[in-house]
Amino acid sequence: MDFYTLDGLKVEGKKVIVRCEFNVPIDKEGNITDDFRIKKSLPTIKYLLDNGAKQVVLMSHLGKPKGVVIDILKMNRVASRLQQLLGVEVIKVDDSVDITLPDSRIILLENLRFNPGEKENREEFAKKLASYADIYVNDAFGTCHRSHASVDAITKYLPSVAGFLVEKEVEMLSLEIPDRPFVAVLGCAKISDKIKMIENLLSKVDVLLLGGAIVFTFLKAKGLEIGKSLVEDEQLQTAKDLLYNRKIVLPTDIVVSNEISENSKNWVVKAENIPKDAIGLDIGPDSIQLFSNMIKTGQTIFWNGPVGVFEVPPYDNGTKELAKIITNTSAKTIVGGGDTASAVRHIGLDERFSHVSTGGGASIEMIQGNELPGIKALIENKKNFIL
Repeated sequence: MDFYTLDGLKVEGKKVIVRCEFNVPIDKEGNITDDFRIKKSLPTIKYLLDNGAKQVVLMSHLGKPKGVVIDILKMNRVASRLQQLLGVEVIKVDDSVDITLPDSRIILLENLRFNPGEKENREEFAKKLASYADIYVNDAFGTCHRSHASVDAITKYLPSVAGFLVEKEVEMLSLEIPDRPFVAVLGCAKISDKIKMIENLLSKVDVLLLGGAIVFTFLKAKGLEIGKSLVEDEQLQTAKDLLYNRKIVLPTDIVVSNEISENSKNWVVKAENIPKDAIGLDIGPDSIQLFSNMIKTGQTIFWNGPVGVFEVPPYDNGTKELAKIITNTSAKTIVGGGDTASAVRHIGLDERFSHVSTGGGASIEMIQGNELPGIKALIENKKNFIL
């Protein structure tokens, strides 16, 4: 790694500040509806406690408060859930800076984004955060694509290392030296949103299986009828150009309906026979079998994006079946975060993947081959601090 990692770091007697990714989904009352990200932070926190850290100061953002205090976005419920998971008292304080920290082993700062200095990457704000500790740990991969004070500017003031989660995310999502064959499944809506990802994946994979609404732009580029399915007419030439790449595999049949509804009549048609008044909503059984045959050859399998309208049953069937197929292989299996991570957790198969990313935008940026500010900051820190 080009940055310091937590493994083997001597933390006994040290104060450590950790940027976690506690930006969890909440309901209208502020209750946590999915604690996946909190659970993923536990190995790093437990390592620090087990190895004698004097004090562990945790920090994160929650939601989008835009620099003002919003009661529902306070970190109280995160602290309570974290305390339950750790079995150790977690003291939550009422601000993130300009406070005296209590003499407690684990402290959680208030929502970082209540302070405008966080999003604006202000060095003064970062310096105050750094003043709480001897060492900084970045374990918030989901925010590494942002130039925010708690992942970027803070590294100017403390020796900085990647936590276990960030280290694993970078290792898994860089996809630099995969075991082959390397099979990728990409389900998305628009070529324009994922063109860099497609191009980067095509430079690395042996097979790229496409699902989701993106396939209809490809089908139309081939001169086929796509009915009322989502399409990007301005990307037809891009699709035509990409179709010359034999690594790309499109679905051979499509589940269609006249409307997007759980109770609407649906049926399966060949990809070249979509009716003019129908909408393509999922991959069909022949496509599932085709994709399955290719997935089973893979030694590395990367998946980003449901292959149908997963939120509206029964158009979640293709995504569910692919999840089962991928987790029944002996390959290294990687889920690229966002909607796909939510889908596999909903299906109940997330524990059977080698890695399910906690990042949404950060995962996309890394898979596209872009530099993440939070990772760049760790790399620069290694040049300036000796651990």
